[in-house]
Amino acid sequence: MSTDIDVLIIGSGPAGATFARHLADRTTARILMIDAGSALTAATGTNIRNLPPDEREQAWNQAKRFPLADTPEDAPADALQARPGTHLLNARATAAPLHEAMPAAAMSSNIGGMGVHWTCACPRPGGTEQIPFIDAASMQAAFETAERYLQVTQRGFPATALSQSIINALNQTFAEGRDASRLAQPMPLACTPQPDGKPRWSGTDAILGDVSAFSRLEIRPDTLCKQIHTEDDTAQGATLCHLPTGREYTITARVIIVAADALRTPQLLHASGIRPHALGRWLNDQPQVIALINVDAPARKETAATRSSDGRDNVSGVTWLPFNEPDFPFHGQLMQMDTSPIAFHHGDGEAGKPVVGLGLFLAKDLREEDRIIFEQETDALGMPRMRLAYDLTERDRAGLSQALAAVEKVGAALNGVANGGEAIILPAGTSLHYQGTHRIGPVDDGTCVTSPVSRVWGFDNLYLGGNGAIPTATACNPTLTSVALAVMAADDIIRRFFPG
Repeated sequence: MSTDIDVLIIGSGPAGATFARHLADRTTARILMIDAGSALTAATGTNIRNLPPDEREQAWNQAKRFPLADTPEDAPADALQARPGTHLLNARATAAPLHEAMPAAAMSSNIGGMGVHWTCACPRPGGTEQIPFIDAASMQAAFETAERYLQVTQRGFPATALSQSIINALNQTFAEGRDASRLAQPMPLACTPQPDGKPRWSGTDAILGDVSAFSRLEIRPDTLCKQIHTEDDTAQGATLCHLPTGREYTITARVIIVAADALRTPQLLHASGIRPHALGRWLNDQPQVIALINVDAPARKETAATRSSDGRDNVSGVTWLPFNEPDFPFHGQLMQMDTSPIAFHHGDGEAGKPVVGLGLFLAKDLREEDRIIFEQETDALGMPRMRLAYDLTERDRAGLSQALAAVEKVGAALNGVANGGEAIILPAGTSLHYQGTHRIGPVDDGTCVTSPVSRVWGFDNLYLGGNGAIPTATACNPTLTSVALAVMAADDIIRRFFPG
């Protein structure tokens, strides 16, 4: 087992996998990528949504065995339930109050991180979502590489009369004031189209590609990083722990990358005594509203003939209604129900008529006081216990009211809000799109943790990755942006440490 390597990557989700792929493709560095969780699938990092139902259930049940996923015996009967494959930060949290302390905050602990659970939406940010201090050409190039790694396409689902009618109807209502890039359109999805019309969803296996077989890249599961060792401005190595046995050992590395998620990356830095003022602050979630919308398509009565067909005439796929200030300060997505990450039960409605799930994400009002608080007590892994200080501002609450009105407007553009599918405001944290806790910034002024290329201020060789790096208030799904930022950070590592 190697204990002296070139690059240590802590976290195996989309950002960690991007660092591994980019560095392995372009250098001969010896890379170790670790994760505290185990592999949930036989193939490393496969998206669980690609699995047959029985294998999917097995993977989700295995995820429940992670120590942090234990449900306490004294949890209230109305405690929130984590999305399959994830576990709540606070297993006793309920939906009241709806936003305070972010009750639905959750994490995944497995090889591939959220990259094996996510719904694969990969829109580019627009307007004020964009990072103002990064050169546009550099960001464009990074997005292109990120889209290639994630296999992003707008052709994940076949174009149908129904999907096109949804897009046309939305653009008749919402096109005013939008340029062509912000019109309603098929959602850019991380997936590979398949002949049967159902795409193969990208996990971290898509990002890693062939490099996962390289002998100089090792992916080590069940391995917790307990502390990063530093001396002056250099990260020297780390203390790792093999969780099944409890065996601890030290590893040295030329470069250390922490991509453990927007909560546990700050947690590890805090445990290691690396505590810049902005660490864990500026916590950004995306308030979320969901509803069901009727769409005008012919009813389909299930018969032997329809069971044997692919139902392509009524496939709606996933439609994107982009963020566009000031009239539509939301990221909107309309999803056929088998693609939705959230179960939504509704009334009888009109028998046989299709519905789509509408999700609106809002850009949160950014505040330093929305933050992670690290306590003296430790969690089940011996790391500092975390709780969240978080709430909505009056501006956020006004945005939610505006979103509820937007649901009605989307319904009017299509075929109405479904009976029993009226708009619901979800508990804070449901989005799983946590950002800002180790944000990048143009200068070391106390409001950011890292440079624009994700290097921790004051350190020569310590880099951070993941959604926590995003410094702006965004409404769109963050994965594409965080993968693009990881590409830029990896380029900086190559330039500075592996130029040959």
